[in-house]
Amino acid sequence: MKLRKSNIQKLDKGIYDVLIIGGGINGAVSAASLSGKGAKVALIEQRDFAGFTSQQSSNLAWGGIKYLENHDYGLVRKLCLSRNRLIENYPSRVKEIRFYSTVEKGCRFHPAFLWLGTWVYWLFGNGFTNIPRWLSRKTVQTEEPVIATGNFYGGFEYSDAYLHDNDSRFVFQFVRTAMDRGCIAANYLESLGARREQGCWHTRARDALSGEILEIRSKVLINATGPFVDDHNKLTGERTEHRHLFSKGVHLIVPRITPNHRILTFFADDGRLFFVIPMGVRTCIGTTDTRVSSPHTEVTDEDRNFVLDNINRRLNLAQPLTKADVISERCGVRPLVIKSSTGGDGGNDWLQMSRKHEIDIDRQQAHISIFGGKLTDCINVGDEISEIVFGMGIELPHREYKWYGEPHPSVREEYMHQAKLMNLDSYTSPESIESLSSRLWRRYDQQAFELLAEIREDPRQAEVLIKGTDYIRCEIRLAKHQEMITKLEDFLRRRSKIALVVRREDIRQAEGLMEACEILFGNLSREKYEEYFLCR
Repeated sequence: MKLRKSNIQKLDKGIYDVLIIGGGINGAVSAASLSGKGAKVALIEQRDFAGFTSQQSSNLAWGGIKYLENHDYGLVRKLCLSRNRLIENYPSRVKEIRFYSTVEKGCRFHPAFLWLGTWVYWLFGNGFTNIPRWLSRKTVQTEEPVIATGNFYGGFEYSDAYLHDNDSRFVFQFVRTAMDRGCIAANYLESLGARREQGCWHTRARDALSGEILEIRSKVLINATGPFVDDHNKLTGERTEHRHLFSKGVHLIVPRITPNHRILTFFADDGRLFFVIPMGVRTCIGTTDTRVSSPHTEVTDEDRNFVLDNINRRLNLAQPLTKADVISERCGVRPLVIKSSTGGDGGNDWLQMSRKHEIDIDRQQAHISIFGGKLTDCINVGDEISEIVFGMGIELPHREYKWYGEPHPSVREEYMHQAKLMNLDSYTSPESIESLSSRLWRRYDQQAFELLAEIREDPRQAEVLIKGTDYIRCEIRLAKHQEMITKLEDFLRRRSKIALVVRREDIRQAEGLMEACEILFGNLSREKYEEYFLCR
């Protein structure tokens, strides 16, 4: 809380080179790129960082194999190379994973045609991943007996990538990187609109917690509000070439379906790809694709039935999955970009529309709007934004600086060496599926050295604080000072994935939760606890 208060007090002092409105993936990478290259940057978000669309993804960093059907080869090529770059630069966070795909009789595509498509896809990615493999019925029955093969028509396996942790954690790490390089960022700070006067943007912002109004001045204004880009442009009087349509996607988190670490892929009843995604001791299944008119959505019974019916029809489960098996739910919109001149629903089959991003630039007003996009392409967005801002006359003294990626491998080697010398993995919880040394590095990289020091001084800091989770005491202490946790939901849902993989009632009853609240919120711990559990 002190970090947030300190940053808010700085926001109305001086003039920033750039103010970014929106703390989802587009805003986060823009802040990380610009601050790393030397710009004076501010970032505000009306909710928590990654608190809307960017927390509702499937956790995949994939090249978009489905866009081959639309002959959007340029986009697929670009996304495949972006995926490769994420795997290379975030080796502990973004990992290659095999997609295990089966095709049923009656599918509009012959499986041999789809298998050929996986080779084209592999070539578009410069052969970076493991090669595709054909799957016979016998192979599927042996390797994944959970898959129903009664209607089997063919199968194949290929590679893409996934986030080892949750999507919102990945987004926040860009925000944290930006703050480490001088960006002044604050969550729960809503933009009320902006006006341009004498070559400077004046943005009014309201603190959602205190109600305080402040004014932030900047030379350039970036609208990175995700599905709310159109709404915020109305507040600033900006007219843009593009606008958004919305498609609702729903995922359900259920008990682990298969022990194998691969993604099962099917064609759902509506013809789109349907996934069974590993999530530690849980499985994420979905998704839907429903046209909606507003970014504000919720999971309906129809959504749940669609996901459960599709998965039960395609798997050999001892008992069909029901609503009672659902541990948590994800529901968000995909912001799909169309030309503003296109009326109504865009005149397109929105099921075939891609997730490409577009950046509209008003050079005269020094205003930028980021439309669409997906997590896979985030580094490209950050690079493009820096080049656009530089073209607007903002000095970037470190223009060639590489602003993304984990620390140099030698830093990780030193961390692992210290962890081995102190036998850190002996503190790993018996219920954990990952060693403590590996998990701390993946989540905190260089900051993990601080955790090692705390554990050396007091071994109690390595104890699991919230029973039923992997989170140890010193992690909570670090989060208090470094991660701008304002509400309990920020920690349970976004800085961690506890709320995704543990039932709500089990979280409420977890031993150590109140102590974690006391560390995070001090005298406000009971208030924050009740805000989360009693007001929902």
